Amino acid sequence: MSVLFFHTMKYKPQDPKNPNNDRFVMSKGHAAPILYAAWAEAGYLPESELLNLRKLDSVLEGHPVPRQEFVDVATGSLGQGLGAAAGMAYTGKYFDKASYRTYCLLGDGETSEGSVWEAMNFAGLYKLDNLTAIIDVNRLGQSEAAPLQHKVEIYQKRCEAFGWHTVVVDGHSVEELCKALTAVKNQPTAIIAKTFKGKGITGVEDKENWHGKPLPKDLADQVIKELESKIQSKKKLTPALPVEDAPTVSIKNIKMPSLPSYKLGEKFATRKAYGVALAKLGHANDRVIALDGDTKNSTFSELFKKEHPDRYIECYIAEQNMVSVAVGSTTRDRTVAYTSAFATFFTRAFDHIRMAAISESNINLCGSHCGVSIGEDGASQMGLEDLSMFRSVPNSTVFYPSDAVSAEKAVEIAANTKGICFIRTSRPENAVIYNNNEEFKIGHAKVVLQSKDDQVTVIGAGVTLHEALAAAELLKKEKINTRVIDLFTIKPLDRQTILDSAKATKGRILTVEDHYHEGGIGEAVAAAVVGEPGITVKSLAVSGVPRSGKPEELLKLFGIDKEAIVNSVKKIIS
Repeated sequence: MSVLFFHTMKYKPQDPKNPNNDRFVMSKGHAAPILYAAWAEAGYLPESELLNLRKLDSVLEGHPVPRQEFVDVATGSLGQGLGAAAGMAYTGKYFDKASYRTYCLLGDGETSEGSVWEAMNFAGLYKLDNLTAIIDVNRLGQSEAAPLQHKVEIYQKRCEAFGWHTVVVDGHSVEELCKALTAVKNQPTAIIAKTFKGKGITGVEDKENWHGKPLPKDLADQVIKELESKIQSKKKLTPALPVEDAPTVSIKNIKMPSLPSYKLGEKFATRKAYGVALAKLGHANDRVIALDGDTKNSTFSELFKKEHPDRYIECYIAEQNMVSVAVGSTTRDRTVAYTSAFATFFTRAFDHIRMAAISESNINLCGSHCGVSIGEDGASQMGLEDLSMFRSVPNSTVFYPSDAVSAEKAVEIAANTKGICFIRTSRPENAVIYNNNEEFKIGHAKVVLQSKDDQVTVIGAGVTLHEALAAAELLKKEKINTRVIDLFTIKPLDRQTILDSAKATKGRILTVEDHYHEGGIGEAVAAAVVGEPGITVKSLAVSGVPRSGKPEELLKLFGIDKEAIVNSVKKIIS
């Protein structure tokens, strides 16, 4: 940390977020105290503040968080820092085309995480020669020794196999570190630093059971005296200033260059409408970027790649790393990122999404192929947990467009919305139901069908909204009028429209969704109206693990098609 902060890195100590500064990611987030000490030494933090570590009224939390101006991404869930650093480095090399470099410090224990090697693979593939990873091989994990202990030659071979220039150093040698950190090649650099935990402390050095434990006061006093006796110079060290060549970027108020261009009644899948909208948005601002995990011909992000090839990042089948790269690329407001995959595959990246929220990231995720309506591909490909997952993310916005027009609007609104945005898209082609000039807002539902004689409020989204409208036509023939609501955003929910409609339909609500019961639309609506007298909610959703079949067969099998809605409405009013 001394060599990095006072020999190698170029930055403005009083302006940690300056876009020209070198970036630093402390992937081994539990080592936060040394990060805080470095910024105190640099003059950004008063030394007295270090004594408030982990206190409620201090910004110096137990692990790094962006409440601290000098932190770009939260760390502490191990194995994620290198992916974010790779996103920063990719942005620096290919989008900003600037001089700043990115450094990431990892622990040896966290290299057991597969996401570390996803990031290694990504950085090697794209030859991120502006990225340096330092692996602190101190042999010891939290509860016992790390699997490779001090076998630094194995770490070296692994990193080299992923296309990294790799150097093994004595992690306690300032001279070796200075040389290694300045030897830049045309590939990313990995420094394997062999170290000893508790170096120089008698009875502690290289011993287990000291992870996260303070020294007893008498031992601490003794050690501090020993360390002070080794200081050879009291000269104040200051970092070199950065080259100021990062371009000025504005990502505010991004608007579509034109209205949607769909015809009422036209059949169009929302997954394709997402791709069309994304390519269109790319013309509105040259900082809009797209990432995908080798599903671009299904999510239709390929349309963006075709029109903006220099702003498309292929992450291949590595969804965890893809999310972290998106997080890194959006730090310091350098880009507006849209990351797409099958909705179900984001479940394996949930921890990275959770940490993205803690990082106060502004990333947009689009999950296609949601629900049983994808058909023959079967259960492994069906997003049926995604609404539950994304609703649970702090400060998230969950869009569920039901036609091409609302899908395009969701893409545009997400560009200007802080936090984690999730857009749920469907595979089937459904009719366009909105005019191209229809306005959409977060937290505002649409009442798409109503009359003064409505007896039940039916709430759907995506495929089930169209089933609800078809059911309403059938019910009308039997002189049963239904009110149909399109939620547009599942989070935040338009509670007022739901309540008003429920009161107008004798307190009767029926929700229908192509998602499991748990955490989906039914539970969201029930939570919104709980405690309101005279309102009952019945929910139709997918129960049990589905199977292959035609979309219409599966909707029928799981009781979320128009016939099921008709039967449920009749039961409710009887």
